[in-house]
Amino acid sequence: MEKLTRSEELIIANKKLIFQNEEKEKRAAELLIANEELIFQNREKENRASELALANIELAFQNEEKGKRAAELVIANKELIFQNKEKEDRAAELILANIELAFQNTEKGNRAAELIIANVELEFQNREKGNRAAELVIANKELLYQNEEKEKRATELGIAYKELKKTDAYLKEYVKGLEEMMFMTSHKVRQPVANILGITNIISNYINSPAQLKTMVSFLKESATSLDVFIQELTTFIYNLEQKGKSKDQSTGAT
Repeated sequence: MEKLTRSEELIIANKKLIFQNEEKEKRAAELLIANEELIFQNREKENRASELALANIELAFQNEEKGKRAAELVIANKELIFQNKEKEDRAAELILANIELAFQNTEKGNRAAELIIANVELEFQNREKGNRAAELVIANKELLYQNEEKEKRATELGIAYKELKKTDAYLKEYVKGLEEMMFMTSHKVRQPVANILGITNIISNYINSPAQLKTMVSFLKESATSLDVFIQELTTFIYNLEQKGKSKDQSTGAT
């Protein structure tokens, strides 16, 4: 009778040992899943950090380009100021030339008595007037050309400035979208994932209690549903962000 009791005890002890080994294997599998999830999340964080770094580099490049454009605008303004000054100098010269011509006409009237000398002087003056007239025509053409060039430069500068403003606004909106997407991911994904991991860690304790196991499964389903809803929201958000970028590119191309 005593030997039979020892055998039963050994059988019970073996069953307990087998059960404990199975529990250990389950816990080890859960730990492996949790470690893989943690590695995935770390990779996602590194990818997001890389994307933000690239966006910052692009923004710095755009700011540098804006600085260059501003320097070009300063140089163009100086050139316009110089050309305006040249036009004023030419105008002053024309006024002086007109005064000189008026003086010469007065002199011609006063020297009417000296016909021979007056005729020679008149021929000389007529030749001078012809030369001055030719110079005035050339000067007027030069002024027209300079005015056309100034208008072209002003139009090009206006288009470049509008393009820079559009690019700067789009980059700011894109960076803001990335920051909002990171905020949504860190707050809306973390909670359901933590719930799922927590439930998977304790669900094995209720393997012999169908009612409590059913409750745990409902909690697990609720967390998974929350995660799925957020994934759909995130997909819609990313799609809208891409559409905004495409509409910006199309409007830029049309401009």
